[in-house]
Amino acid sequence: MKPDAVMLFAAGFGTRMGALTRDRPKPLIPVAGRPLIDHALALARDIAPARIVANLHYLPEPLEAHLAPLGIILSHEQPQILDTGGGLRAALPLLGGGPVFTLNTDAVWVGPNPLRLLRAAWDPLRMDALLTCIPPAGAIGHAGTGDFLAQPDGRLRRGPGLIYGGAQIVKPGALSEFGEAAFSLNLLWDRMLKQGRLFGLSYPGRWCDVGHPEGIALAERMLEESDV
Repeated sequence: MKPDAVMLFAAGFGTRMGALTRDRPKPLIPVAGRPLIDHALALARDIAPARIVANLHYLPEPLEAHLAPLGIILSHEQPQILDTGGGLRAALPLLGGGPVFTLNTDAVWVGPNPLRLLRAAWDPLRMDALLTCIPPAGAIGHAGTGDFLAQPDGRLRRGPGLIYGGAQIVKPGALSEFGEAAFSLNLLWDRMLKQGRLFGLSYPGRWCDVGHPEGIALAERMLEESDV
């Protein structure tokens, strides 16, 4: 079954943004003249999915006012925030059955649409999840050592090297097996790693982490250079 729904993660507190998120949610911070979440929305709409869902928690009212008129389905997380795993599980009734795309809303991409690349490479017979991974040379504004190493067949293992870019296709069925309300998708990935069913796709363009204030200027410079 091909994925036909996109989950946008937009519920977080944006604590790394400091004062910028004191009175507005991180997805509404402007980058290159438009809200950060609109950069992710453009990628999602480009693949024409049957539905796009966004989860909300921190300062949800302005995000709801921005997204609802655009036809985005909203998954409200109250009273507590549910993290990526719990948030995706809570939104499943809105997303429909089968595998789904998930996309973080605190990054900007230059190059091919990562969701299109994922859809073209998706093989549900071998894969339970396919993650877009960024080689260090293409990762702007990211200070970490990386998240995964890729084997020749595309299977992933934990280790420094490739950086998870926040875009994936994932089969969400096993989320029901976790007892806690709030949990990270890393727990689901760890199960898939043990089963040899977590795969990665190396992104050929550039990607900028906009989870911190310095990332705004870096992303805007990256976008300007791509237009030259």
